Amino acid sequence: MAYYDSAPSVPLLWNFSQVLGQQLPNEPLQNDDIITTIAFDKLGDHLAVGDRGGRVVIFGRDDRKKNVSSNRRDLEQRDFASQHPEFRYKTEFQSHEPEFDYLKNVEIEEKINKVKEHKVKQVIEMAPPLCSENMLLAESSFVPGLETKSAANGYRLEWIEKMPQNFLPPQDVDSEIGGMEDPFRAKRQKVYAYAHSFNINSISNNSDYETFVSADDLRINLWNLEVSDQCFNIIDMKPSNMEDLTEVITSAEFHPLHCNLLAYSSSQGLIRLSDLRHSAICDHASRIFQHGESYGSKSFFTEITSSISDIKFLNDGQHLISRNYMNMKLWDMRKESSPVAIFKIHEHLRPKLPELYNNDCIFDKFECCFSGDGLHFATGSYSNILRIFSPGSGREEGIKLEIRGNFNRKAIRQPKSRARRSSLSNIMPRGIYHHAHVYSESSSIDSLCNLSSKLLQVAWHPTCNLVACAVESSLVLYYA
Repeated sequence: MAYYDSAPSVPLLWNFSQVLGQQLPNEPLQNDDIITTIAFDKLGDHLAVGDRGGRVVIFGRDDRKKNVSSNRRDLEQRDFASQHPEFRYKTEFQSHEPEFDYLKNVEIEEKINKVKEHKVKQVIEMAPPLCSENMLLAESSFVPGLETKSAANGYRLEWIEKMPQNFLPPQDVDSEIGGMEDPFRAKRQKVYAYAHSFNINSISNNSDYETFVSADDLRINLWNLEVSDQCFNIIDMKPSNMEDLTEVITSAEFHPLHCNLLAYSSSQGLIRLSDLRHSAICDHASRIFQHGESYGSKSFFTEITSSISDIKFLNDGQHLISRNYMNMKLWDMRKESSPVAIFKIHEHLRPKLPELYNNDCIFDKFECCFSGDGLHFATGSYSNILRIFSPGSGREEGIKLEIRGNFNRKAIRQPKSRARRSSLSNIMPRGIYHHAHVYSESSSIDSLCNLSSKLLQVAWHPTCNLVACAVESSLVLYYA
């Protein structure tokens, strides 16, 4: 029996929830404000956002509206129509400063690729530690009531000044969080530095609560959370002669249940599963997952489109999803030769591959995510379209939600001397500007090929059907 045979027969009905970071129609989009990563914590109480400017913004679950006393009828209506969580701003911090390539003496563009919450043995709900990755790997925690002044760049004050009065932190917080201040302030605890020669593309925490891995294009390093000045190189794909390089690492993920298993994907469309117990250097994978299309007829473009941009283990540990440029695939860890299901995303763009190569869109890296029960899967596409699939529902094409609003603005690279504005300063829900449009089957191909707008980052709430999507500098949430 296939894993998804028990999936619901009716697809989920999606509705707009809120948008964080809505900008004015005439406000220019700054390059540093574009969101590059989003992630929920394990409990779903916090939402982290990273942008090109090196900032990490933390949102916390907002249950204030649900705690307001009202009559029975209003409570019943609220319970029926609004059981999904909403989020509001808590804090932000500058995780990384712009780096320089001293050999070329030019400034390089900084990107944050992933924000993850560390798993700790004792879960501290009010101060969850997070880590972000770039040229340096930093661990920060949010300490309630820390009496240090905000940085001179004014990020903390800038948020407060721009927040509407009804969203300012309450003066009397005893009833909300036991007398502790809200939002929290950030304090850097550790820096894991100088272990990578290339930009880090992923980090993954281990289920042993003690270690994590960081991966770049050629190497994967194993760290202990308590030791920031030493790591172990467990995978090295760098050839002795760089001209012989034919494959790079694109993503790495620890198994959610077995601390000895590590999966990593490559630009050749392979997913390797390594057992850390076999040897200190995991040069030989225990299993290699490869679809037939990956080693079938090759062409210049198919070798590019087969590169896997994202992999994620499902919570059961028996299945894994992957995303390349053309499709999203669901794998059974007991079956290496072919995936359980293939969700077609960009097949209609196959005739346009030469054009996509010329404008570099063929190198876009789309992420994927899944629901907590493992029955629904989501990823992004062009024209700001969110694709959601529910295997077994009878809809092979899934659901296509177009995120409409004040988007598709041309990014402006900020001068170095210009004060950087907060990336998500407006946290008011703007339902009038954003809504989901369900595409009909008769939609033309041209309507799906707006390459100037792309939805790359998606994240699914761990306990409910709430999906967060990054559209330029805005964060849009939908619930079902």
